[in-house]
Amino acid sequence: MGKSYLGELEQMVLLAVLRLGEEAFAVAVMGELDREAGRKVSRGSLYKTLDRLREKGLVRWRTEDGTPERGGKPRRLFTVTPAGIEALRESREVLLNLWDGVLGTLGGEER
Repeated sequence: MGKSYLGELEQMVLLAVLRLGEEAFAVAVMGELDREAGRKVSRGSLYKTLDRLREKGLVRWRTEDGTPERGGKPRRLFTVTPAGIEALRESREVLLNLWDGVLGTLGGEER
């Protein structure tokens, strides 16, 4: 059986969580994806992806007290696990390897 690679949305979510750090709550992750990647993601799709990443051991979350703006409802703060960081590294390397040799065809420079 071959290796399992991260999907595009999984990579984007992991990167957004890493970028946001202590502000990596679901709404902030959705905003980061929209702002930085131009990718609008529904709350349902985001949570489905986060659940899948948690099942793979690539992300974890902890519950924090809610803010008055949220009516005190608790919220989840997401963090990328060491396994998640390693999966991102591997995914990046695979993509860079695949890009090698085609940038000239696309009008770009090789690494």
